[in-house]
Amino acid sequence: MTDRPSYGDLIRVFGRIGVLSFGGPAGQIALMHRILIDERKWLDEARFLHALNFCMLLPGPEAMQLATYAGWLLRGVAGGLIAGLLFVLPGAAVVTVLSALYIALGGVPAVEGLLFGLKAAVLAVVLEALLRISKRALKSGNALVIAIAAFAAIAFAGIPFPIIILMALVAGAFLLPPAPLKGATTKPLASHRPTLASFLATSAIWLAIWLCPLIGLAALLGPQHVFAVEARFFSIMATVTFGGAYAVLAYVAQQAVEVYGWLRPDEMLTGLGLAETTPGPLILVLVFVGFLAGAREAGLDPVAGGALGALVTLWFTFTPCFMWIFAGAPYIETVRNVRWLSAALAGVTAAVVGVIANLALWFGLHVLFGTIRELAFGPFGLPVPDTATFVPAAAVIALAAAVALLRYHANLIAVLALAALCGIATRLWA
Repeated sequence: MTDRPSYGDLIRVFGRIGVLSFGGPAGQIALMHRILIDERKWLDEARFLHALNFCMLLPGPEAMQLATYAGWLLRGVAGGLIAGLLFVLPGAAVVTVLSALYIALGGVPAVEGLLFGLKAAVLAVVLEALLRISKRALKSGNALVIAIAAFAAIAFAGIPFPIIILMALVAGAFLLPPAPLKGATTKPLASHRPTLASFLATSAIWLAIWLCPLIGLAALLGPQHVFAVEARFFSIMATVTFGGAYAVLAYVAQQAVEVYGWLRPDEMLTGLGLAETTPGPLILVLVFVGFLAGAREAGLDPVAGGALGALVTLWFTFTPCFMWIFAGAPYIETVRNVRWLSAALAGVTAAVVGVIANLALWFGLHVLFGTIRELAFGPFGLPVPDTATFVPAAAVIALAAAVALLRYHANLIAVLALAALCGIATRLWA
C-alpha cells in the first residue's frame, strides 16, 4: 500500500466511483478494484480481499461497506465516511428525483411504458444473479439442501427471513466444511489495531447516532406515524439482511408490500428497475420504497412527504453499515480465522440462493401475470397465477433481456435502456 492519499484525492476518487458505480455489487467491486489497486495503487490485493471477505459476512450492502472499509484503511474514520457517503449519495439523489417523477407522472402512458419495460427486464437481471450466485455458493450436496430448504421456507411456509438466516447459520456450522480463505494474510496497520476501549467507544457513538433519531421520531410523531414505522422497519432490516441487495429485496418485498401496504408488488419491481439504472448500491431501491410510503401516508404534500421518507430510509439503512465497519474492521483477522464461523456463514450464503430463487418466482409471477391468488394447504401457501391474465409483451421483453444478458453478456445499462424503449412502444402503440 502506498502513502496515504490526501482528503482531496479521496473525495475525487470516491466521488468518481460513486458516479460510475452501475451494474450491481459485482460491477461496483470490480470498479473499486481497478481504481484503488490498479490505477491508484492505494491498496494491495491481499488487503482488498481481506476487506471484501469481511464485508461479505455483514448484513447490508457489501459494496458500500467495502468502499467504507477502504476509506477507513486509507484515512481512518473520516476517510471511511467520505468513501461511504460518496458511494451512496449520488445514486440516492437520482432515485429520490425519479421517485418524485413517478408520483407526479406515473399515469402518463410513456412513463407507464418505460416502467413496464424495466420491470420485465429486471426479471432477467434477477435470474442472472441467481445463476451467478448459485455457481459460487452451491458447491456441495449439503449446500444445495440448505438452499432448497430456504426457498421452501420463505416461498411456501412464510417463515420470516431472520429465522431462516439463524437456521442456515446452524446448518452451515454442522453440515458444511469451512470456506477456504482467499488472499494472503496481512497484519492491520498500527493505527487500526483493535482494543476493547476503542470498540466500546466506537459502538456507543454509532449506536447513539443510529438510535437517538429512532427514539426521537417515535416520541415526536408517535410510534405509529409512517416515519417512525419506517425508522423501526429499516433499522431491523439493516441488522438481519445478510446476503447482499437481493436478499434485502426479499425481506422488504414481504414486509413493505404485504404487511405495511406502502406499495404494490408491481411498484416494487418499478423501484428495482430504477435502482438498476442509477449509480450506487442496488439497495437504494429502499429509497423508492421509503419515498412512496412518505408520499402516501405522511399527511404532507406528496413530494415533501416522500423526500422526508427517503431521508429516513437512507439514515436507518446506512448508519448501521458505518457502525459495522468502524467497530468491526479492526477485528477482521480474528473473524477470518474462526474456522467454524466460516462454515456457518457458508450456510447463510447457500440459504441466500434459495431466497433469491423465491424473489425470482415472486417477481416473475407479478411481471408475467395480472392476477395472482394463493392456495392454502394448512400452514402452507402456493401462489397460483390466473393464466387468463398472462402478459405476452412482458414475456417477450423478459426473454429478450435474458438472452442478451446470459447468452451474449450484453451491457446491463444498454439492455435496460432498450427494454424501457420497448415498453414505451408497447404502451403508445397499444
